[in-house]
Amino acid sequence: MLPDSIISTFAAQHPLGVLGKQQPSLSNESLQSTSKRHESFPAWSAIDDVKKKADSIAQEAAREYNIASHKAQEKAGKIELWTPKYYAACTIGGLLACGLTHTAVTPLDLIKCRRQVDSKLYKSNMQAFHTIRAAEGFRGVFTGWSPTFFGYSAQGAFKYGGYEYFKKFYSDLVGQERAAEWKTSLYLVASASAELIADVALCPFESVKVRMQTTIPPDLRGTFSGISSVVAKEGVSGLYKGLYPLWGRQIPYTMMKFASFETIVEMIYKNLPGQKSDYNKGAQTAVAFTSGYLAGILCAVVSHPADVMVSKLNANRQAGEAFGAVMSRIYGDIGFRGLWNGLPVRIVMIGTLTGLQWMIYDSFKIFMGLPTTGGGPSEAKKN
Repeated sequence: MLPDSIISTFAAQHPLGVLGKQQPSLSNESLQSTSKRHESFPAWSAIDDVKKKADSIAQEAAREYNIASHKAQEKAGKIELWTPKYYAACTIGGLLACGLTHTAVTPLDLIKCRRQVDSKLYKSNMQAFHTIRAAEGFRGVFTGWSPTFFGYSAQGAFKYGGYEYFKKFYSDLVGQERAAEWKTSLYLVASASAELIADVALCPFESVKVRMQTTIPPDLRGTFSGISSVVAKEGVSGLYKGLYPLWGRQIPYTMMKFASFETIVEMIYKNLPGQKSDYNKGAQTAVAFTSGYLAGILCAVVSHPADVMVSKLNANRQAGEAFGAVMSRIYGDIGFRGLWNGLPVRIVMIGTLTGLQWMIYDSFKIFMGLPTTGGGPSEAKKN
């Protein structure tokens, strides 16, 4: 045995930090050493404090969210799938998803529309942003936000609510077995049917928005005063002169948006361990955003030529000019290459926008106690 004096001398340097009966005192030394280390690096302590505060805020936000969700579900009552109450909830979710996201990306939409109408107006998107802000102020960067909000809120309501309705309608029409076999075709037909109606609600607001954004300074200042001004000069038909190209842009866009989203969601869950119901609401909304972003990229490419024509037509169509004549004239001016003006910024805009739309829409469905879209009919699992 070693003498106690030697053990006492080397105990504090032992790899495990303690030996025998010296353990309590050495634990105190260890704590003092840790305390000194934190005193030497106060930034560590500050970071720990920030993390604790962030965790506390997140927990409190989650608690408040759950309370609000339970209250909303109690007030609405149990929502059965494929009932009028279910379609109403989907309609509200679509309104929030489209209205909020399109309004948030108004600056990108403004730059895109102006570059589509005049490709030589700005050299780049950043130069466009700085030029608009310098000439028109920060408010000018959000030119067109009001008709965007009203128009795309209405469109989103009919689009998402209509999609859920038509998906069930066509599934019942062909029968359960064929619906499973032809599911992609059903997604395409249901989304096209919903968008056909949704664009009728959107078109008057889109007409005012494009006129606001493509005239410098804007000819129209307010949404509803702008609608009144157009009707006074051109009649109600003036609000719908861009309906055909709007259908040409939005229907392929929406068909790609819904069909590709449903397909990508299904693929993701197939490649993840377990089933959709095994994942909590945070994971399911993350899947919704990822799938929506990828679907949005495809949407932007498919619908972009029609988007350019909508901007050109609303800005340049002359009174009494036939639809076919104006389309031929515009195409003659810009050519095939001109149909792709502004595509990079639109890919960024539509990808982000579509991802956020699906995330908001599915988050609202979870909030109301409903299953998320795609990947199976299982109920969203609670945290």
